[in-house]
Amino acid sequence: MDVLISLGEFPLLKRSRFLGLFIKPVLDALVAVNRLFIRSHHVPALYESGVRYQQEPPDGRPEEFAAIPLILSRGWADCDDLAPWRVAELQEAGERATIRITWRRNGERRLYHVVVRRGDGRIEDPSRLLGM
Repeated sequence: MDVLISLGEFPLLKRSRFLGLFIKPVLDALVAVNRLFIRSHHVPALYESGVRYQQEPPDGRPEEFAAIPLILSRGWADCDDLAPWRVAELQEAGERATIRITWRRNGERRLYHVVVRRGDGRIEDPSRLLGM
């Protein structure tokens, strides 16, 4: 099932701070979906699944936030897919892990990157660990 949230041209969301305020709840919802999937299916641990990091193709399609079943079926994912999977598996193991959004400049553009904040405060980057 696909769910599309269309923002249209909303200039305020082009500022990273405001975009982050929108993206964070979407990623938290993806963590919740992934937790339900982990509870109801035999899911390999992310780092043992064979999934690799890959950027979404620049084909003009909307940004996609993929859940575990889609990631497993295609064998790849980007940061906003991998971090919610990892947070879900850590939370299911009892750890207080959360999503963290970071920002960097790429010329004129600011790009976001999604990582995991572990329960002890350490930052874990599944994308880097899986080939970014």
